[in-house]
Amino acid sequence: MGANFYKKLNRLFFFSFVLLFFVSCGSRRNVIYFQGSQSQHDFSKEFSEHEVRIVNNDNLLIMVSSKNPQAAEVFNVIRFDRAAYAQTLQWQGFLVDQNGNINFPLIGEIRLGGLTKAEAIALLQEKISTYINDPVVNIRFMNYKVSVIGEVNRPGSYTVDDEKITIVQSLALAGDMTIYGNRRNIIVSREIDGRQKFFKVDITTPDIFNSPVYYLQQNDIVYVEPNKARVRSSTNYIQNASLGISLVSMALTIALFLKK
Repeated sequence: MGANFYKKLNRLFFFSFVLLFFVSCGSRRNVIYFQGSQSQHDFSKEFSEHEVRIVNNDNLLIMVSSKNPQAAEVFNVIRFDRAAYAQTLQWQGFLVDQNGNINFPLIGEIRLGGLTKAEAIALLQEKISTYINDPVVNIRFMNYKVSVIGEVNRPGSYTVDDEKITIVQSLALAGDMTIYGNRRNIIVSREIDGRQKFFKVDITTPDIFNSPVYYLQQNDIVYVEPNKARVRSSTNYIQNASLGISLVSMALTIALFLKK
C-alpha cells in the first residue's frame, strides 16, 4: 500500500468525522429543552396567574363555616364509613353534572361550571347568606388529576394536590421522557365544551411558555409520541434489515473510494 492509499484513507476518516459531527448536532437539537431561552427571550416578567375553572364531572369538596357552627352543619355533607372495628367520617363531594350544575343543600340546583374557585365561592356565599350570617366557604377539587402516557419513564395518572400543574411538571412526575420521546411533538388532549381537542407542544423551544396548554387542566392527557428511532426499531426485523443495509452501504462506499 502506497502513500496514495493512506491519503485516501485519511480523507475518508475526515469525511466520516464531519458527518458524525453534524449528526450529533442534529441529535442534540432534538433532545435539549427550551433552546434559545437565554439569548432570545426575556423571562424577567412574571407569568399571568393561572386559575383553574370548574368543569363537568369535577368532584368538589365544599365546606361551609360560620360564627354559628350548628347553622352551617346543614350545608356540610358528611358520609359515615363503617370499617371492621371502627367508624370513620368522610366528607362527601358534590359532583358537577353534564350541565355544569351541583345540587346543594337548601339552595338546590346551582351552576358552577365554567367558574373559577373564587367566583364559585362568592356565588355560594351569596346564596348561603340567605340562611346564615357571614358564611365562609372553602372549595377543593377531590379528583384533580392528569394522565401522562407514551414515551415516559413512569406513565400513569397523577393526582394534583395544589390544583395547579404545568406540562413540564407533569413530565417530571412521570420520570421525564425517555430518550426515544419526540420532544418536538407532544400532544395534549383536553375536553372543551364536551368535545375532545388536541394541542401540539414543542418542548425544545421556549415558545412552550406561551402555549394555551402550558398550564394543564383537570383530566388532561399528555401523550409523548415515539421518535423516528423508536419507530424504526419497533421490530427486530426492521432493526436488523436497517443495520444490514447500513453495513453493505458503508462497505461499498469504502470500496469505491479506495478504488479511485
